Amino acid sequence: MSQLLPDDIGLFARWLFAFGMLSARYLIFAGTAYLLYYVIKRQDWLFMKIQQKFPERKQLVTEISYSFLSFIMFAFVVIGIRLAVTHGIFETRVYRNFSEHNVIYYITTTIFIIFFHDTYFYWMHRLMHHPLLYERVHKVHHLSKDPTPWAAFAFHPSEAVLEIAFVPFLIFTIPLHFTSLLILSMWQVMFNVMGHLGYEIFPRKMMQHPLFKWLNTSTNHNMHHKFVKCNYGLYFNIWDRLMNTNHSKYYDTYDEVTTRREEGFKKLKQGEPRPAREMETI
Repeated sequence: MSQLLPDDIGLFARWLFAFGMLSARYLIFAGTAYLLYYVIKRQDWLFMKIQQKFPERKQLVTEISYSFLSFIMFAFVVIGIRLAVTHGIFETRVYRNFSEHNVIYYITTTIFIIFFHDTYFYWMHRLMHHPLLYERVHKVHHLSKDPTPWAAFAFHPSEAVLEIAFVPFLIFTIPLHFTSLLILSMWQVMFNVMGHLGYEIFPRKMMQHPLFKWLNTSTNHNMHHKFVKCNYGLYFNIWDRLMNTNHSKYYDTYDEVTTRREEGFKKLKQGEPRPAREMETI
């Protein structure tokens, strides 16, 4: 992110730029998802919602407030990286010129950092569920039992630092093109918003596909917020499968949610009115 600014810009302006970029990214992705699913299609797509209810305004305020607090901490980490570089403590391995490394290296490292982050997140996330850390730190994120897209970055300040700690490790140890980091950033925010969407968007038969079954779903992370001690993954369902930490009813729940969604769309196409129970839930 600091690569986009001139070297002589002040620290506060650099912090403000980082905070603004992070906030804008959040507002665009989380705001668009919330507007579509919770405002425009709130009544029409209720059958798609994983938990058949909507959050109170208090929850939304909490999610947004803690998310902006996280961006404050993220921006301070950016400043910390800048100070470490300018004082000669560390030197980043980020490069701009594609000619420094070949295309295969670029593709490989871009994929690697996505899987690296997924691994880092899984084990850091499980650590956050240790009783000593859960009550003091991670419980903030679990204030949302049925999260909305606004909960994507709703962390305690200490956890926010841990969430972004893998970034300085990567840029100080591995030669990475700055666009690889941008790709990771976009991938991360899209999956994070999707995980907290509260609606399942993937097809019903995805769990039967040899490749796509390894992707995480909104149902997976929604169940983590509901049941807490399960489904710790971020992008992929690799570590949860290996460590047997998927909720025992994850696949059944996914099938129920996606089947309900398909039946709901069929009724909409046929022009059938929504059941009274659904209308009362709004």
